[in-house]
Amino acid sequence: MKQAAIPRLPEVQFSDEGRIRHLHLDSIWIQGSMDQRDPVRLVHEYVQRMMAWLLFVEPDCVPQRRAMQLGLGAGSLTKFCVKMLRMPTTVIELNPGVLHACRGWFHLPEAGPLLEIVLADAEQEIGNPKWWGMVDALQVDLYDHEAAAPVLDSVAFYAACRRLLTEAGCMTVNLFGRRASFQHSVARMAEAFGAQALWRFKATREGNTVVMAFNGGPGDAHPGVMLRDRAARLALGARAEEIESRWGLPARKWLKGLEPVFEAAAPKG
Repeated sequence: MKQAAIPRLPEVQFSDEGRIRHLHLDSIWIQGSMDQRDPVRLVHEYVQRMMAWLLFVEPDCVPQRRAMQLGLGAGSLTKFCVKMLRMPTTVIELNPGVLHACRGWFHLPEAGPLLEIVLADAEQEIGNPKWWGMVDALQVDLYDHEAAAPVLDSVAFYAACRRLLTEAGCMTVNLFGRRASFQHSVARMAEAFGAQALWRFKATREGNTVVMAFNGGPGDAHPGVMLRDRAARLALGARAEEIESRWGLPARKWLKGLEPVFEAAAPKG
């Protein structure tokens, strides 16, 4: 019996641009970056926006929540969750070369009480029931080596992602690429989460659009309800200020920039 061919994984390289170090996968396209003078700082605006779920979590409770990243990249989100938020974090990465590069070139800590690293195909791994209902913050950033389109972008994939989330969990997704279609991607997410569960930021100058998909939450505490209600949205301003004070993230800017993906989810009145 012939064994199935093992797909070739791209080789990993890095380049330095002043104090900023970039990760590449067999191409010129940047898969992640690090400030060599401040390795935990989130360099790119879109990566900062991937943390916007913090608006809907009491800051003192963050270390009791669990984060999961699908795709390690340069390890930026993983380092921030572990080192700054002190949050139990699992990362699923297919390419062992990316893991070795992050440890050698991007200051990724070794696995320990707060960090679990799983070398596996994300699509297969999230089908493991041990993860279901366990994740409060799911961060999805899965691209091919040319950063052309999301590797996983089906209704079935987004439904599997939702199954990972706790009742009040949130998925943040980076949508970027020359062949990617934003409308097709969010339509698939809407089928898995519901249209009113989806919120977005406008694209960054580099073309990255971060979408947030909320699983649920009790009554008025549902993030989508809070964002649609003007009074509740104003009340989130105090939390945004605390996020900025504690972790140096531009949370007040997030709150101003979040908008519904579909107009039916817009605030009324």
